[in-house]
Amino acid sequence: MDLSNLRERFYMLYGSEEPRIFFSPSRVNLIGEHIDYNGGYVLPCATQLGTYGCVKKRDDNKIRLASENFDLKVEVDIEDLKYESEHGWANYPKGVIFFMKKSGYKVSGMDILVWGNIPNGAGLSSSASLELLIAEMINSLFNDGEIPKIDLIKISQKSENDFIGVKCGVMDQFAVAMGKANNAMLLNCNSLNYKYVKMNIKDYKIVIMNTNKRRELNDSKYNERRDECERALNILRNYKDIDNLCQLTIEEFEKLEKYLDEDNIRNRASHAVYENQRVLKACTALENGYILELGQLLTESHYSLKNLYEVTGIELDTIVNLALEQDSCIGARMTGAGFGGCAIALVQDEAVGIFIDKVGQMYKSKIGYEADFYLTGIGDGTREII
Repeated sequence: MDLSNLRERFYMLYGSEEPRIFFSPSRVNLIGEHIDYNGGYVLPCATQLGTYGCVKKRDDNKIRLASENFDLKVEVDIEDLKYESEHGWANYPKGVIFFMKKSGYKVSGMDILVWGNIPNGAGLSSSASLELLIAEMINSLFNDGEIPKIDLIKISQKSENDFIGVKCGVMDQFAVAMGKANNAMLLNCNSLNYKYVKMNIKDYKIVIMNTNKRRELNDSKYNERRDECERALNILRNYKDIDNLCQLTIEEFEKLEKYLDEDNIRNRASHAVYENQRVLKACTALENGYILELGQLLTESHYSLKNLYEVTGIELDTIVNLALEQDSCIGARMTGAGFGGCAIALVQDEAVGIFIDKVGQMYKSKIGYEADFYLTGIGDGTREII
């Protein structure tokens, strides 16, 4: 769908008044999985896939929400915003509006139509994309664009944590809001300090591989994994003064891991500590153009997520293994929370077409249904476009 069609659909739903149009990207995390809530480093980037939104003010307190991706349309009063399971996707905008209002920012009635080209449930942060889209609309329409981006990020995360019920870390919202074209960002999820890192991957492309195994974070073991890490942290605090697992060096962890009696608790903590170090190594490799080393780190990350964190599953493992069997691929890993969704592969530019054909055919043969593949540029963060 192009923007002129989206605008026409808006007119059909809400009348002829010209809407303002915003775009909010998805994100792909190059490396650093399940450590944002453990205070570690991550290396995400914003993609050129995302969520578009048309919006205009109303003269009352009604919020009307419609999507071109779902049949469900929702109308609510701004004074009566609560999570309602039957409202499905609309709970994400409702949560952001609720917490923007609760934080003291100006917000009033709106007519909103959204459309996204992010595969739903694929682990590319369609929820964070939608949250930041709504937050930026409110910032621009009612608050003269003066709300600091970090506040929009934190409100969007709080909405997902406390309104939707997913204990996500801050990475997704941060990457969506702060994306910069042709750059990844090294983000310290504890301090929120960050720097941009040029995507210096030379003659390689990032291929996003969608297993088409849909996942819902609030129906998965995501929150369970976070609780297991908190248990590990509470045990280790008896022996070292730390605020989060990723404050530990590998050497420190290896001295302390004997106190983690349960295998699964020790494995979760081990992944967090080692993955954090992999992110820093990957950042250095990216800065210096060491693409083979970057690919190796991606692959190491996947097998840590498979064996220590146990968040991959047959679909993700199959597509990553098939990718790694191709001579053109120098590294692959799941990306996102796991339990389905997407993986990424670093593939020689000239071989991308053959890579997609071969991996796609073999995946369908093994799993029984097709995977989808995406090539997308690295884009800017959430913004008004018209």
